[in-house]
Amino acid sequence: MKNRIVELRSQYKLTQDDLAKKLNVSRQTIISLERERYNPSILLAYQIAQIFSLSIEEVFMFKSKEEKV
Repeated sequence: MKNRIVELRSQYKLTQDDLAKKLNVSRQTIISLERERYNPSILLAYQIAQIFSLSIEEVFMFKSKEEKV
């Protein structure tokens, strides 16, 4: 799943570690999310969106297997 986490972290001047602490997850989880290797649970997606004052859809973009990105 594509996401804007790197872009948003930069805008909010947060490190991966800062965001991980706010979400009570490991830095490795943030790395995996940013590299699109891990899809978050709906709860984690909601928490991330809340930190950036956005909707889930504004942070995460679903891409189907047919789409080449």
